[in-house]
Amino acid sequence: MDSQTPKPNLVLILDFGSQYTHLITRRIRKLNIFSLCISGTSSLKAITDLQPRVIILSGGPHSVHSEDSPTFPEGFIEYVESNGVFVLGICYGLQLIVQKLGGEVRIGEKQEYGRMEIEVERECGLFGSKAIGSRQSVWMSHGDEAVKLPAGFSVVARSQQGSVAAIENPLRRFYGLQYHPEVTHSPEGMETLHHFLFNVCGITADWKMQDVLEEEIKVIKRVVGPDDHVICALSGGVDSTVAATLVHKAIGDRLHCCFVDNGLLRYKERERVMETFEKDLHLPVTCVDATEQFLSKLKGVVDPETKRKIIGKEFICIFDDFATDLEKKLGKKPNFLVQGTLYPDVIESCPPPGSGRTHSHTIKSHHNVGGLPKDMKLKLIEPLKLLFKDEVRELGKILNVPEAFLKRHPFPGPGLAVRVLGDVTQGNALDILRQVDEIFIQSIKDAGLYDSIWQAFAVFLPIRSVGVQGDQRTHSHVVALRAVTSQDGMTADWI
Repeated sequence: MDSQTPKPNLVLILDFGSQYTHLITRRIRKLNIFSLCISGTSSLKAITDLQPRVIILSGGPHSVHSEDSPTFPEGFIEYVESNGVFVLGICYGLQLIVQKLGGEVRIGEKQEYGRMEIEVERECGLFGSKAIGSRQSVWMSHGDEAVKLPAGFSVVARSQQGSVAAIENPLRRFYGLQYHPEVTHSPEGMETLHHFLFNVCGITADWKMQDVLEEEIKVIKRVVGPDDHVICALSGGVDSTVAATLVHKAIGDRLHCCFVDNGLLRYKERERVMETFEKDLHLPVTCVDATEQFLSKLKGVVDPETKRKIIGKEFICIFDDFATDLEKKLGKKPNFLVQGTLYPDVIESCPPPGSGRTHSHTIKSHHNVGGLPKDMKLKLIEPLKLLFKDEVRELGKILNVPEAFLKRHPFPGPGLAVRVLGDVTQGNALDILRQVDEIFIQSIKDAGLYDSIWQAFAVFLPIRSVGVQGDQRTHSHVVALRAVTSQDGMTADWI
């Protein structure tokens, strides 16, 4: 799916750093509307090239009064008004609209955080058929407040404290909410977004996963020439498997898959995934045992970020070698490498707007995003990079990937290296962790809980604790068990 190809009903979110921004993207996609999230400080060309129908200005931790506060590019207002683009500002986004269009925003005397009630003051487009005086509970998170609106704007809802909660100027197609409609703490928030997108903006719900599949196949065929060969890095996880199946559907036997046993896999992972690849998916897979190569490089390494970089580099070296061997067999060098990068991977590897950094405040680097060497010889194909995990699973169903495989919990690219907190080669940490993880996961399955959990795993801790085994006092290793729930891998809660 090409983010640069204009979509007739695209809802574009400009991210100004809110922790909820990407939740907006997910909520809108759930309405079968295609949405993308890009930096709020993107160039005007980056915005206009996408030809959005609606632009949402996200919230953020900044104050519009700060010198370094992020804002949309010069010419933005002129562009949206001359092209009939609807604009919705959320929280900081509302304040940005007010300030840039001639209103006034002040540091609030009554700062509002958490659950609040708002009351509709007048009939309006934002709240549809909601009667004047009707109330609803919403989630507020702001210190500044709009005290004077630009010409032509109206206050359509206020908080219990009298602060502006919603504004609009239908003639100019500008709207604003001072609260977060996308979070579950705003129970009627999705109803408001639904009404705004469909009834106010006239968006059509025409984004379906079958269309994504067909478009992605076209993109792959366009990028990969009729005589080109492609290798795919199979990790054994859902993402790379769906990516491989998709590319195989597009180019057939010109795809050559490589599964690397890096010595950091789960219990009997190699045997289990190879059986699935060969018997269920009929993918051409070569298994490379690189256990010694990886573990020797990781010996003595404790920092998890360093581990990720080392593992990423070794993966690329192996794939380069695989490509070289393949070239000897085919008489032609493969030019492309397929990876199962997802949208959260891309998001997590991007810098937050207004951070003053040219590089991200890294949540994590990925061997398929942040750890790629600059001199890598293979060109990347990432057919899932604009999809969330649940969307990848939906795509996998269409591609007839076995349902049991699609329901597997996410597993990190660097494997157990980031679940052993310390040197992975020290003692028998990896063997202990594999056995603990297998017992934990099997227990969850036996209890009928596996499918209701987003991710469950064990962590080997760099500490020892006193215990009793067989009537004897022991002083041995400690493991932690964790299980979380999530819808898309962007936010999670313990279970």
